Amino acid sequence: MIRKQLLTLLIACLLTGSLSAQSWFEEKDLTLTGVYYYPEHWDESQWERDFRKMRELGFEFTHFAEFAWAQLEPEEGVYDFAWLDRAVALAAKYDLKVIMCTSTATPPVWLSRKYPEILLKDEQGITLDHGARQHASFSSPLYRKLAFRMIEKLAEHYGNDARIVGWQLDNEPAVQFDYNPKAEQGFRDFLREQYDNDIAALNAAWGTAFWSEVYRSFDEITLPKRAQMFMNHHQILDYRRFAAKQTNDFLNEQCLLIKRYAKNQWVTTNYIPNYEEGHIGGSPALDFQSYTRYMVYGDNEGIGRRGYRVGNPLRIAFANDFFRPIQGTYGVMELQPGQVNWGAINPQPYPGAVRLWLWSVFAGGSDFICTYRYRQPLYGTEQYHYGIVGTDGVTVTPGGEEYAQFMQEIKSLRGRVAEREKKPADYLARRTAILFNHENSWSIERQPQNRTWNTLGHIEKYYRTLKAFGAPVDFITEKQDLTPYPVVIVPAYQLADKELVERWTAYAKQGGNLVITCRTAQKDRFGRLPEAPFGSMIFDLTGNEMEFYDLLLPDEPGVVKMGNNHYRWNTWGEILRPAKGTQVWATFEEEFYAGKPAVTTRRLGRGTVTYVGVDSTDGALEKAVLKRLYDALHIPVLDLPYGVTMEYRNGMGIVLNYGDKPYRFELPEGAKVLLGDEEIPTAGVLVFSFVK
Repeated sequence: MIRKQLLTLLIACLLTGSLSAQSWFEEKDLTLTGVYYYPEHWDESQWERDFRKMRELGFEFTHFAEFAWAQLEPEEGVYDFAWLDRAVALAAKYDLKVIMCTSTATPPVWLSRKYPEILLKDEQGITLDHGARQHASFSSPLYRKLAFRMIEKLAEHYGNDARIVGWQLDNEPAVQFDYNPKAEQGFRDFLREQYDNDIAALNAAWGTAFWSEVYRSFDEITLPKRAQMFMNHHQILDYRRFAAKQTNDFLNEQCLLIKRYAKNQWVTTNYIPNYEEGHIGGSPALDFQSYTRYMVYGDNEGIGRRGYRVGNPLRIAFANDFFRPIQGTYGVMELQPGQVNWGAINPQPYPGAVRLWLWSVFAGGSDFICTYRYRQPLYGTEQYHYGIVGTDGVTVTPGGEEYAQFMQEIKSLRGRVAEREKKPADYLARRTAILFNHENSWSIERQPQNRTWNTLGHIEKYYRTLKAFGAPVDFITEKQDLTPYPVVIVPAYQLADKELVERWTAYAKQGGNLVITCRTAQKDRFGRLPEAPFGSMIFDLTGNEMEFYDLLLPDEPGVVKMGNNHYRWNTWGEILRPAKGTQVWATFEEEFYAGKPAVTTRRLGRGTVTYVGVDSTDGALEKAVLKRLYDALHIPVLDLPYGVTMEYRNGMGIVLNYGDKPYRFELPEGAKVLLGDEEIPTAGVLVFSFVK
């Protein structure tokens, strides 16, 4: 009954437009900064001291009740909000707004013991247990009923409280692969709906004639064992769709429950940017999306010997450009304040790195930034996770000092605020979209054909070049409008259909410039090859036929020649046969197909289509192709070294240096330095105003 009521509410919201984009944040603030706090972890006598210090440091909001279900509902049907009321009141005393959370990531022990059927079961048959988090199944109707009952009580209590600015659902919700009976039944119901209760249609989609897999009824279908090397990958594709839907529905229904009571409070959640999981942006009731981002945790994706203290230069930028286009508004709910506890190695960040990350989030257009957490915990799993203050509860950590510096800098700039979209014309001229659909990664993952293939890594080669160009980038879905973008990149877009290819064709004919890469449009939406020449779905679009594709050993890469330069490759190469009027930009240099085309371009209507049929080893070929294309289109680009990025917002340019040496940035004519210096040190930031 509750799901029917929520569906009715969602339809009503969509019809009335109440789920349309709303300005939850004021332009004059530029961005708001907050910090996680757990009143239930600390003696109540310390709360006021902590809130007072938060405000002194410059924080504007705090974040409650994320893991507090046991305190909110200490026994079934018995609720205690009195302690939380006192915390909210004290936060308000120091002018701190509150983000309220739904606590569903940590169900209380009474629930796990009384209703063990709600616990997740993995593919090996191991049932998760109380003592960690995220151990309850989104596929369990009983768990949803109990969670929604608690959430409704919480929303009823705080939904009209002006001190509560918004809500966070769950915590870092991921796509679950649950192997409980209820999940299996849910999968069957999902398939019945997907295939109109027609088992013959499912058999055709899954190709069950192969290996005697034919089903006579939906009741014969079980959850696919993904660990089995040769498990039907069409079935796994549908299972991943189902699993993502379970997570999305769980969040969406929480959101709709809250909106029954909260009329002037926004609702979001904090995704980990696992882009290929497929659930980000899939809950339409959410007002906007938020993400979690940690930068230093023992890898060395940074630049130079000490790059592990600064982090991957594009890790935040990529997340900004992925989350912002979904609804136009985004925030970061967890940003690292210092050392973490869960990394393979947990080093101190480089001095200035925390401030660099804050400015990186801001540069992408965020409306708020929140850090996890205010106080370093004294017990539990995360004892070594830094806070804004240390274990004594009062000493500000180095990261805390950098947060305070950032917040002071933002406040100093608020008087200079221009409209968000005040950006230079040459910057906007290189605006580029990257088309992304997680299902392409799912499909390729089961049949990579080369152990060195990496779908996200392939996409990042183009993204890295665009950031070196100083280009504003949006990751968009195929449902979004392509026309605002002078260039659209379609990387390794394996699953396609006639309608999508027609949209790409129309975009180019109307003056758009498509860059399509290898492994695109090879399969239909079920992951099947069409009964036609390989890759034929886009022959008319690209002006190429494909003779065949090749894969090389990683220790014996091949060579592609473009102009006078040579580029190595091994993961995937398509040998092309271009039609008349299609220009060849690059050819294979070795193997039995030496001299054959690898990269082509052609005019199509008022636009162009460039096809890159090869995945290079280091991204250098991809950069050369894009540079040649943008030059041909007279799109002005920068040539920033890897590690330096630049963005514009609110009439300001922001330059960030993740490199291991200083970088001197040449200011545009008429620009004025607001923060920093033209000589930008490692982990340094330059902010300048410009003349439009």
